[in-house]
Amino acid sequence: MVKVIDQQKMRYLNVFGRISRVPVSDCFMYNNRLIFAVPHHKISMAIGERGENLKRASEILFRKSKVVALPRSTNDMGRFISAIIYPIEYKNLEAAGDEIIITATGMENKAELMGRNKVRLKELQDIAKQYFNKNLRII
Repeated sequence: MVKVIDQQKMRYLNVFGRISRVPVSDCFMYNNRLIFAVPHHKISMAIGERGENLKRASEILFRKSKVVALPRSTNDMGRFISAIIYPIEYKNLEAAGDEIIITATGMENKAELMGRNKVRLKELQDIAKQYFNKNLRII
């Protein structure tokens, strides 16, 4: 799948890259939060000392920000999705064929994962499609 970077996303990438001095490869929205994907070995540099880079980016961009590690392969799928949806917990995450299935721990967590009008579910499905080329389902 081809990644499309619009002008607003390019602005976010440039601003965070200048603040953190880390090459940022992608950013996306999840739960009204701007999430930056950086290489695994550069996470601490991107966050900054005591989270200063994230605080500064949040102030400049007027959005809450978060940094996650780019997945190196499909083996990092669980860690990547867990980092995105944190603090929501799930029981199990498995990849079956061309589908990722998340088993929620209860109805409350399932509702939090889906969001009102399934907005968070759609965002998470777009992220799974972009990074792993798989469909996502929550049960």
